[in-house]
Amino acid sequence: MRAVMTRTLILVAAVIALVAVNGSILVKERIKRHGQRIYLELGSVDPRSLMQGDYMALHFRITDSLSADASGSAALRLDERGVATLDPQPTRESPRIRFRVRNGAIWLGTNAYFFEEGAGERYAPARYGEFRLDRDSGEAVLVGLRDEELRSLTSETAAR
Repeated sequence: MRAVMTRTLILVAAVIALVAVNGSILVKERIKRHGQRIYLELGSVDPRSLMQGDYMALHFRITDSLSADASGSAALRLDERGVATLDPQPTRESPRIRFRVRNGAIWLGTNAYFFEEGAGERYAPARYGEFRLDRDSGEAVLVGLRDEELRSLTSETAAR
């Protein structure tokens, strides 16, 4: 009887975990398809990881002006190209981006962009992260990298 209860609990926990993970994936995919396109300027980046393969460690300039005291959201101002900066005088219409604090650093959904081995040169001119922003929740999903002129550096086959 005890073994049956243990198996049942393990099965229920596994189902709950699968539902939670798949729900999160569906939310991110919805944001990628329907979210507002914004660009965040990159600060310094580190283009290699020997343990994880090729990737670019990302730092977004707007995080320099955010407080790492608590997670929250920040109001954005978008220029005519869609480049976002912090809005010092936000209105109700100002889009907001959610951020979290992890290990004392501000996290805007990701801090790395993975790509196929040997493609580092293609991403070296990266100056902006291209995000899709859900205006309701403030959740942002990184979908690619852009150069100074906002030209895409992402190929259709780039691994992320």
